[in-house]
Amino acid sequence: MNRLVLPRLYVILDAALLTIPEIECAQKLADAGVRLLQYRNKTASSRQLFESASRLSALLIPPGVSFVVNDRADVAALSGAGGVHVGQEDLSVQAARCVIGSDKWVGVSTHNLEQFERAAATSADYIAVGPVFSTSTKTNPDPVIGLNFISKARALTSKPIVAIGGITLDRAAEVIRAGADSVAVISDILFAPDPAKRARQFIDLLEAADHAAVV
Repeated sequence: MNRLVLPRLYVILDAALLTIPEIECAQKLADAGVRLLQYRNKTASSRQLFESASRLSALLIPPGVSFVVNDRADVAALSGAGGVHVGQEDLSVQAARCVIGSDKWVGVSTHNLEQFERAAATSADYIAVGPVFSTSTKTNPDPVIGLNFISKARALTSKPIVAIGGITLDRAAEVIRAGADSVAVISDILFAPDPAKRARQFIDLLEAADHAAVV
């Protein structure tokens, strides 16, 4: 099986933090070059979540943007999303896989090495680790893990690693250098005066860092 290659930038579209309609924001981010986007909405009803995810799937999937729904494997499957991302309190990777199927992505969040090792032994397509730095987007965040954790985790699996938590433009390159395949960004993009412009800055920075590493 070929190893999954994720885009370097993974944008999380958190409905609670948006200042413009989610469809408009998603369109602008896609136009800026974002190729991996997760939709997170912790307060919507099941119907609202399904309707929003369906609209986003219809917008993002045809032009080739990978689209993932947070938490809800059932909504991801029914809305035509490309995958689901589950946390430690959600369905297990195996259960989510049963719901969404073998041809869609299942990502999983981990916050310590024990959780990471368990995730690495599952069928998860990628594993998220965090928070790498302190973050304000969760009311009760897990303890900060730091860059060294990414390096330790990198040695344990060939699965893609997504780093999340407090990642800003000036920290993104060092997170990749520590061993992450992708950086998940929320507030540094959504709170920017021009989120699409900020996303493009991330993409350009990470592409330049990759080029420098090859050279």
